[in-house]
Amino acid sequence: MHNVYVLVLSVVRQFVVAFCLLIPAGAAAQMTLANGTVVIGNDRGGVVKDRLIELRNLRATGQPVEIRGNICYSTCTMLIGLPQTCVAPSTTFGFHGPSSYGRPLPASEFDHVSRVMAHYYPEPIKTWFLQEGRNRINGVYRISGAELIRFGVSSCTG
Repeated sequence: MHNVYVLVLSVVRQFVVAFCLLIPAGAAAQMTLANGTVVIGNDRGGVVKDRLIELRNLRATGQPVEIRGNICYSTCTMLIGLPQTCVAPSTTFGFHGPSSYGRPLPASEFDHVSRVMAHYYPEPIKTWFLQEGRNRINGVYRISGAELIRFGVSSCTG
């Protein structure tokens, strides 16, 4: 009986791993409410190119975006630049510069991707990111939603 249990557990684990590999980094952290609002929560980020597609689609539809939950790290932070985005004061935002899975990019690519990311940040976050925030590629600078709201990012109500 024990061997059957171990076999079933192994098969279930393989299925879960395979299923998770099919889901983009931020997808599991996103849901759309009946009113069309996209709620982002506990999003650890992902690949800049993938996030740019998401940003383009959200800008085109104009769907309201609410960033809630405990964290919004890495490319998730680019969502704060959409005019229809609001943030929860309690959410922690994690900013860092672009890398190739933690490895430094060539200087010209680093500068280009940093500027692409910064394009989606409102001032003064954009200036801070280009001067300081992008220089950390291992770890993140943590900024609370409350701080971002003080810098002019919209606050989610309710």
